[in-house]
Amino acid sequence: MLDALTFLENTGAALVLGVAIGLERQFRQHPAGLRTNALVCVGAALFVSLADLLMSLNVPGVDQTRMAGYVVSGIGFLGGGVILREGLTVKGMSTAATLWCVAAVGALAGAGFPLHAAVGTAFVLALNVGLRPIGRWIDARMQYATDVETAYRIRVVCERRQETLVRSILVRHINSHPTMMVHGITTQDAERPDLTVVVVDVFSHSKDDRAVQELMSRINIEPGISAVHWDRSH
Repeated sequence: MLDALTFLENTGAALVLGVAIGLERQFRQHPAGLRTNALVCVGAALFVSLADLLMSLNVPGVDQTRMAGYVVSGIGFLGGGVILREGLTVKGMSTAATLWCVAAVGALAGAGFPLHAAVGTAFVLALNVGLRPIGRWIDARMQYATDVETAYRIRVVCERRQETLVRSILVRHINSHPTMMVHGITTQDAERPDLTVVVVDVFSHSKDDRAVQELMSRINIEPGISAVHWDRSH
């Protein structure tokens, strides 16, 4: 049976390790920071400890393995809440993956394996901190590469009466390019009621900033255009 002291030790270990991972996330300003990671870790430990307590009462159909499986399933919903999609860019994947690992750390601590949980914490921190410079180095190298798939977002501020024409020109010119295609087009409100913002998400099989800039120059000569802007989504 799980006595009170062991329960306190296991849950305390989960708290300390969850805080350790959460501090790194908080300093990096990720959506799931200190409290979220600590809560996930402690919560996982509590659920696994609950299984141990129920087993001591001979409750049928309860074991730590099954309870840990429920924790893994449940953390998927929480992780999905921190994943954000902006056009063709998906953000929050590393945060969701970290929460998934934090749940595993908490489950280990709750099951009475604090040393194993500490090793898991060390690996999570090493991955989040140690791989960051490598990722930045790769991103910097890719800035100058052209044979990479690239997502662009184009924003055109125009008069509302010109919206249909602007949409038509953008779609026609983008889809006529051999390596580009329109992935989405939406309309947003502008600061002035007589203006609207046409937003186009473009997928390109290769990075071609010049082609996008030429399109911007083409659309900018149309009457009723107030501003044009583009950037790479990733």
